[in-house]
Amino acid sequence: MQIFSGPSQLLVNWSHGLERRLANRQTAVGMTSKQEIDEAIELTVSQEEDSEQDLDILKRIVKFPEVNVTQIMRSRVDVVGLDDTTKFHDVLAVIKESGYSRYPVYEKDADNVVGILYAKDLLMHRKERNEFPWQELIRTNVLFVPESKKINDLLSDFQLERMHMAVVVDEYGGTSGIVTLEDIMEEIIGEIQDEFDDEPDVVFQKIDDFNYVFEGKTLLNDVARIIGVDSERFEQIKGDSESLGGLILERLGRMPKKDREILLEHFRFKVLETSQRRIERILITLMNPSEE
Repeated sequence: MQIFSGPSQLLVNWSHGLERRLANRQTAVGMTSKQEIDEAIELTVSQEEDSEQDLDILKRIVKFPEVNVTQIMRSRVDVVGLDDTTKFHDVLAVIKESGYSRYPVYEKDADNVVGILYAKDLLMHRKERNEFPWQELIRTNVLFVPESKKINDLLSDFQLERMHMAVVVDEYGGTSGIVTLEDIMEEIIGEIQDEFDDEPDVVFQKIDDFNYVFEGKTLLNDVARIIGVDSERFEQIKGDSESLGGLILERLGRMPKKDREILLEHFRFKVLETSQRRIERILITLMNPSEE
């Protein structure tokens, strides 16, 4: 071992250097391949008439395996859930007002989801008294998924389990939100509206081609889609946040005051309205090179 220690160390260092070069080359090839795919899609599809929608769908398919459930889920504060101690008539009122087909049911608080209530299971019991034990209709086979799960894997789980809704949990087991099969489909083909949707899921105001007003809870993926930029432009500035308001809080480290402006990369963010607990409305401006 002493005699060959010198040549051995030389060979080990050489092999480690070679591995690093190969790894860097594979990463570069992977990035180039993705760029080439995007360019190939644009060159092929853009030559056809009315190709804008097809181009958008194909690009979404390429990025599909990289999207986490937190980027498309409905956050906990916006989830309509049911306490398992709620009276039957109050349950009917919640269903009538919200209009959803599935409701997570929790015990004591939203971190302890015990099942899913399907609105269709109540159709035969609408005339029951307030003491009706609706809890017996709760379906206890709940699909729990971590925040880091990719949506292509979740789609496979939905197909395997024959389910349309999953509860997203954080690293401590608390409820972060819910994600549905419709949310996954919208990530490919865009927003889906049916005859019962009174307003779009993403509420925004387009002032002009460079200025938009969004709710603070709007997901960054939706913001990028609406303003017409690649979602990867938010990757370097968003940190651990997935919403527009979360991005502002992540960068400032505190709740901003009204009219506070922040310049990040190619965007200017202006806080238009806040409450005690969250940022309500934000103006986002796309900056041109001269403004930057």
